[in-house]
Amino acid sequence: MTVNSSQSSFLVFSAYFDSGHLKYLFFVIVMSLYFLIITANVLLIVVICVNRSLHEPMYMFLCSLFVNELYGSTGLFPFLLLQILSDVHTVSAPLCFLQIFCVHTYGTAELANLAVMSYDRYLAICFPLQYHTRMSPCKVSMLIVLTWFSSFLVITVLISLSAPLQLCGNIINKVYCDNYSIVKLACSDTTVNNIYGLISSPLVILCPVSLILYTYMRILKICFSGSKQTRQKAVSTCTPHLASLLNFSFGCFFEILQSRFNMNSVPSMLRIFLSLYFLTCQPVFNPLMYGLTLSKISLTCKKLLCADM
Repeated sequence: MTVNSSQSSFLVFSAYFDSGHLKYLFFVIVMSLYFLIITANVLLIVVICVNRSLHEPMYMFLCSLFVNELYGSTGLFPFLLLQILSDVHTVSAPLCFLQIFCVHTYGTAELANLAVMSYDRYLAICFPLQYHTRMSPCKVSMLIVLTWFSSFLVITVLISLSAPLQLCGNIINKVYCDNYSIVKLACSDTTVNNIYGLISSPLVILCPVSLILYTYMRILKICFSGSKQTRQKAVSTCTPHLASLLNFSFGCFFEILQSRFNMNSVPSMLRIFLSLYFLTCQPVFNPLMYGLTLSKISLTCKKLLCADM
């Protein structure tokens, strides 16, 4: 069957399986996870916004990161919850491309946010006396806007290239929509898509990763040659960032691995978990990690919670 992906055709998810009455248990688990994500991220966003002592560059970038966690999880969880309860796992092409847009912009913005945060830590540790001059409020706003605008621009072009493709099938071997699955179904020429992928991938992945590696090399150099106080500052502020980066990279690695290679030998439940890891675990991991490890945030949260009791 040949269909135009931009028309009101339906795509079928083959990764779902009949779980019987267990689907209600899965629904409750996923709903609880989504509620936890919303609660944790909204709490930290509110804490940062209402406390003037947290109106510093590092916390403004954290706020942008938490907003992205809400955005990415909202692009997945409502759709996932409906699919768990449904007996027919289909989605219309427009809704599928909307989810592709949300998922891909989330991933792109996440890496860009982490890169900007590493640059901020580099300035704070390597140039402490010039930090507030180099990281002015105007520059902070510009970096946040650039992070989001570049992510939306790159993925908008990606969607505009994929939407007109003629598809030779309508079965996606996943539990949500992603661009690579659509391109694999295409029976029309995908040369332009491939060229754009070769150009955009270095911009989206290699540039942020290169910036992160460079900043951490400089931070390590300062730590080895600096004072004990400098090392303590670097460890306290860089540890949660590194943990977040490694967690996100771990999830993306398995998602890319699963998309590019045949993983039929892996149990279906494990495949589903790994494909959802960077979209479900990262939005929980970040607020918990930063909320518990950064003393200013944790103390403010404790005061807020104690005041409500």
